[in-house]
Amino acid sequence: MTTFIALLRGINVGGHRKLPMAELRGLCGELGFAGVQTYIQSGNVVFAADGPAARHEAALEQGIVRVFGFQVDVVVRTAAQWAAVVAGNPLREVAEAEADHVLLGVSKRPPEADAVEKLRARATAGERVEAAGEVLWFHYPNSVARSKWTPAVIDRLVGSPLTGRNWRTVLKLAAMAGA
Repeated sequence: MTTFIALLRGINVGGHRKLPMAELRGLCGELGFAGVQTYIQSGNVVFAADGPAARHEAALEQGIVRVFGFQVDVVVRTAAQWAAVVAGNPLREVAEAEADHVLLGVSKRPPEADAVEKLRARATAGERVEAAGEVLWFHYPNSVARSKWTPAVIDRLVGSPLTGRNWRTVLKLAAMAGA
């Protein structure tokens, strides 16, 4: 079995798209995942299973629609892929100093070739974005809430739904997955 990390996008935000973690763990068990753990309410799941990540993404998305009645984009990566993402953080120095202001952006498909250039053109107040393989790293020195990089803008420029996690969460998921 392989250890995986699943990221659910846009759940439990402002009382919308409620998805209790205990029920999510139950769904994961129904899907045949082993050793299921969740971390905080924003939809982070660590589990073990056989087969490719794409199969688990699809199973989770379909299961969430069936059980909870709404669509959620899910991105799944192996623990080994996650370890490489952590090691490749080009904003590590600022992440160590401002863990809540540096976000990892993981999209369902690789970002468009010009995504970083287009995002940089919209950056304000010292915001930075860097590509590292198939992920993006964002620095929001004045917080995400004040940014013009809205989820809709990011998705459009990246070319695929993207979900973000702060540096603290990235590290916690790595530890949970043994990455």
